Amino acid sequence: MRNAFIEELVYLAHQHPHIALIVGDLGYSVVEPFADSFPDRFINAGVAEQNMTGLAAGMASEGYHVFTYSIANFPTFRCAEQIRNDIDYHQLPVTVVSVGGGLAYGALGYSHHAVQDYALMRSFPNMLIAAPGDPMEVRACMRYLIQNPQPSYLRLGKAGEPCFHTQVPTIHPGRWLSVIQAKEAIEKPSTFLTTGATLAIAAEWLKNTPYKNHSVHSLPLWGMSNKSMQAAQFHPFSAVESVEDHLMDGGFGSWLMESVVTHKESLTKLDIYSLSADVCNLVGSQTLLNQYGGLVPKKK
Repeated sequence: MRNAFIEELVYLAHQHPHIALIVGDLGYSVVEPFADSFPDRFINAGVAEQNMTGLAAGMASEGYHVFTYSIANFPTFRCAEQIRNDIDYHQLPVTVVSVGGGLAYGALGYSHHAVQDYALMRSFPNMLIAAPGDPMEVRACMRYLIQNPQPSYLRLGKAGEPCFHTQVPTIHPGRWLSVIQAKEAIEKPSTFLTTGATLAIAAEWLKNTPYKNHSVHSLPLWGMSNKSMQAAQFHPFSAVESVEDHLMDGGFGSWLMESVVTHKESLTKLDIYSLSADVCNLVGSQTLLNQYGGLVPKKK
C-alpha cells in the first residue's frame, strides 16, 4: 500500500503544484521519489510530530494540501491536540498518513500497535477516515482527497497487500464498495464489510464452508458525518459482519453500531469482528497477533 501511496502522490503532485509532503524523519526507501521530484515541496520535520502537524496546518492555511507521513501512532496520538485544534477545527486540507495500521508493526510492540487510531480520529467532527483495502483503493482514496480537500486520515497497511480490484474504483464517503460477489444468487445474502487491510482477511475467510456464499464489501471512506447513510445499506443483506484490525471500543464496528442504533432491523443484522485488548500486551507478527486477537472465523 505504501508504494501505491507514494506513486499516486507523485502522479498527483505533477498535476497539482499545491501538494506537499512532510515526514517525521521516517519513510526512507519510500518517500524518495517525491522528495527527488519536488524538493521544494518536501520537508523532513525531524522527530517532532507536534511541530510537523502545526507546520502542515500553517502551510494548508496558505493554500497547500499537505500530507504528513509517519509510522502507526506517531502522526496521530503524539500530536492529537494539533490535529484537533489546528487541522480539524479549522477544516484545513491536511491528510495525516499512518503507515502500518493495525498490527503491521506488531514485532515492535505496543508503541507501534495502531489499534486505537480509529477511535481517536473518528471523534473529530470534520475528519474523513480513508482506510483503503488494497493498492487500488489507495489510489482511489488519494484521488478523492485531492478532489475534495478536507481534514483526513489515510490509514495504510505496510507492504505486500494483495490487490482485489482490476482498476481504480470510484468511491464515495459512507458508500459500501462491492469487492467480491456471493457465489450463489440468493434473496438475502450475508456480507463481510471491511475497512482497511482486513479486506484480505475477509476474502480469505470465504474459503471456509460457513462463509462460502458470503459477499465482501469495503468501506474505504467514512467518518462522523456519514452515519445516516448506513442503515439503508443493510437492507439487501440478512447479516452484515464487520471486520477490522482495531479494538472494538471506538472502532469501525462500533461506528456502524452507533449508525444503526435507532434502526432495530439493521442493528440485529450486525456482527463485529475486531481485536481483543489482549494484543496490547503482546509482541509478534501481524498474522499471529491478528489470530490471537480474535480475527479468525467464528464457528457456525
